[in-house]
Amino acid sequence: MDCIFCKIANGEIPSTTLYEDEEVRVIFDINPASVGHVLILPKTHAASLLEYPTEKLGTIFVLAQKIGNAMIQGLPCDGVNILANCREAAGQTVDHFHVHIIPRYANAPTKDAMTIESGTIEKPDFDALKEAITKAF
Repeated sequence: MDCIFCKIANGEIPSTTLYEDEEVRVIFDINPASVGHVLILPKTHAASLLEYPTEKLGTIFVLAQKIGNAMIQGLPCDGVNILANCREAAGQTVDHFHVHIIPRYANAPTKDAMTIESGTIEKPDFDALKEAITKAF
């Protein structure tokens, strides 16, 4: 497999590592959305969160919580985004599960690189949506 994040997570490609254990490597993003933006990279390949072993997800998000709290205390930033994009339509650019931890600064001189905006759409049929999702659940 020729996965760049597998190579980074397993030390084959150099990176600036914030944290590492037997399961993950946490690196600073080379194209950060804000100062201090890091990625949690599992050392075992899975295309996205949707394919990652369920029993291992808890440890990833416990680590994300610890890093987010450390960022708020240590940088200090005013908040963090913790997110995982799943598939290209959702903004995933590398097919390897990873979690972004993005520090947010209330008084940043310029808007940071990522925004999530709510759009205006016609009110959907929530009952039909619920039924479609529940069938697949």
